[in-house]
Amino acid sequence: MTVHQSTIAAPAGFAAVQVREGSDTAQHPIFNVRTLERVLMLTSPFALVALWELLVRASVLDARFFPAPSSIVGTFANLIASGELAKHTGTSLSRAAWGFGIGFFPALILGITMGLQPLVRAAMQPIVGATYPIPKVAILPLVMLIFGLGEQSKWAIIAIGVFFQVLISTAAGVANIDRIYLDVGKTFGASRLNIYRTVALPGALPVIFAGIRLGWGVALLLLVAAELVAAKSGLGYLIWNSWQTFAVEEMYVGLVTVAFLGFVSFVLLDILESRLIPWKPRRQ
Repeated sequence: MTVHQSTIAAPAGFAAVQVREGSDTAQHPIFNVRTLERVLMLTSPFALVALWELLVRASVLDARFFPAPSSIVGTFANLIASGELAKHTGTSLSRAAWGFGIGFFPALILGITMGLQPLVRAAMQPIVGATYPIPKVAILPLVMLIFGLGEQSKWAIIAIGVFFQVLISTAAGVANIDRIYLDVGKTFGASRLNIYRTVALPGALPVIFAGIRLGWGVALLLLVAAELVAAKSGLGYLIWNSWQTFAVEEMYVGLVTVAFLGFVSFVLLDILESRLIPWKPRRQ
């Protein structure tokens, strides 16, 4: 009997300790796990940069290949002051936007059609399955042969990469919509255009946004690759020209700018997604 009572008392005491610990945590939100995660997310990049600076100053890293962040910041300021960085960034963003738009809209329409029409899906799946795995950088010489060395070749290679990402995501998203929603639309006499606009597109929008994120990332990747080969401006050209002249700091400026553009783009896409898809649970 005594053993049984002690068994009951132990969880009660343990629960009391838990309550006290919970109240302490509530009184001290600074120790909250989520707060700690946010602090780490904010401080870890600065800690990495500080470590990089210390390793270069201690001659552990070769400054010829890994220049100190302080010198890169100075080069950053010089390129901004001269307007050269803004010119290259604007040119690259314009190319990426044109290529993304050219690839996105046809992929969206065809993807919705593939998701709704089994015959179209059956006809397109082998073609997509055969052409999607081809590295898009590998067909860049063919694209330049067809469109030349001007802006059209850069738009085309970006559009090809974006097309597949958006197409596959859209088709999968529409195909996974519960058929009851499509049947309800048809029952109420909705036209095919209305089915596209009011059922298929909103239903697949969360998956489409995943394709948009992947497509924009591929757009930046192919943009830099195209500018490395045949361009006289743009961030890819800045990186390549810096390599040719061994201006390593300028090369890092180009790389950091591309990374920054990618980060800001994904933040803006998150905001846009929260506006267009208010019913989707938000990531913490």
